Amino acid sequence: MTYASIAFGVCPYVAIVVFIVGHVWRWKQDQFGWTSRTSQLMEKRWLMIGSPLFHVGALLAVLGHAMGLLVPAWLTEKLGVSDHVYHLMAVTGGVLAGVLLLSGLAILLLRRFITKARLRVVTRRADIVMYIVLGLTAVLGFTGTLVNVFTAGHDYRSTVAIWFRSVFTLQPDVAAMAASPWYFQAHAVCACAVLAVWPFSRLVHVWSVPLGYLIRPRIVYHTSAE
Repeated sequence: MTYASIAFGVCPYVAIVVFIVGHVWRWKQDQFGWTSRTSQLMEKRWLMIGSPLFHVGALLAVLGHAMGLLVPAWLTEKLGVSDHVYHLMAVTGGVLAGVLLLSGLAILLLRRFITKARLRVVTRRADIVMYIVLGLTAVLGFTGTLVNVFTAGHDYRSTVAIWFRSVFTLQPDVAAMAASPWYFQAHAVCACAVLAVWPFSRLVHVWSVPLGYLIRPRIVYHTSAE
């Protein structure tokens, strides 16, 4: 098997299986550890700056990837969105998401490993691996965005997006992904690594977002006099 066949025809499915099975295992073995393992009590000031930047940037990145990878080019053309307008929207959103995400991640990493040495003690090995692969994924993705800003760039909708959608039809178009630039290929491989590491790191807290608080009944408090 060639590198492309392994990286883009096998790794995605391995990552998905590990992602699913790993979450089931983690839930059964470590329900009490199913949290972000917050360190707010140890340091709050830098956390209050880095965390919102990172989470907002990550949310924008996810939305941008959903639009760029799941929405085919023919559909945007049918909706009257020209290639020029789409390009402006993509690079503007990509730059904003990248700046926010990388700035927030840099602050959180400096806080955890440089400025507050005691935070290193409560950092698990799986989380360190997560920081590495997540950081590489973000840097490579931002690199692709910057290349498209300052040069003619690469139309990822004709390669990466086609491959991405083909993965879910169980017929991965390896050739399409292999035709993309190296930074898009590396970005995809690192994204698979993020999926594989996810269940064993603090990223599991994503599934514990307390959305129920938005619809729960109000809690009424009474004083002892009442």
